[in-house]
Amino acid sequence: MRFEKLKNDILGKQYSLSIAYVSEKKSREINKKYRKKNKATNVLSFSLRKNEGELVLCPAVIKREAKIFSKNFRQFLGFLVIHGMLHLKGLTHGSKMEKLENFYCKKFKINL
Repeated sequence: MRFEKLKNDILGKQYSLSIAYVSEKKSREINKKYRKKNKATNVLSFSLRKNEGELVLCPAVIKREAKIFSKNFRQFLGFLVIHGMLHLKGLTHGSKMEKLENFYCKKFKINL
């Protein structure tokens, strides 16, 4: 799945975004180190500089959670990338973030 159009729309063309896919073990290590949570997670967002950030995605967790929410992997991955990018933009969980998630999911035809 290509995320360049999403990135340009949410974060801007000047934003440099890297996306890493990691194992559950690595996701757990990173989550424990930076968030003090000893479990693997679906997506982690790291703002590195003003116009630079990274998303760390764990496909094994995403696949498992997609089934829980009755979504396919691709749909849930797209949603999580949007979710992670909104965090990079400075948003926190809440109604404003949910409205923007819904907006971008509709705009980019990610069925949730």
